[in-house]
Amino acid sequence: MTPRWELVGGRNVGDFKTHVDQACRAAEEFVNIYYETMDKRRRALTRLYLDKATLIWNGNVVTGLEALTNFFDMLPSSEFQVNMLDCQPVHEQATQAQTTVLVVTSGTVKFDGNKQHYFNQNFLLTAQSNPQNTVWKIASDCFRFQDWAST
Repeated sequence: MTPRWELVGGRNVGDFKTHVDQACRAAEEFVNIYYETMDKRRRALTRLYLDKATLIWNGNVVTGLEALTNFFDMLPSSEFQVNMLDCQPVHEQATQAQTTVLVVTSGTVKFDGNKQHYFNQNFLLTAQSNPQNTVWKIASDCFRFQDWAST
């Protein structure tokens, strides 16, 4: 009989730790690719998204690759600096058994012609597998400026 403290959500803690480690490795790699692409090769950014992905940018909803392409084309050039990264696997009951990772980032961004802003961004990444490999794609992306109001 397995002691209760070795189970997390019905899984063995070792299995859970493996999932967390895999999620963190995927998240770190993803964050490096995403922000470098955003800053230097923005036209390729939509390759990281699912066809029906949704972006919420400061409350504005953008859905689908064509709309995402148009939205990203409108943004001025950027310089992102990620200061914090957190990630965790999402329980498969919440994602219909789709391997999914929640990635949370925060940092600063300066868009050309604008002052620097603090930002917070959350991604839901899903694993898309084919016979050769597994690729992580963005299913949902929520970006928000986090600047404090001047008093």
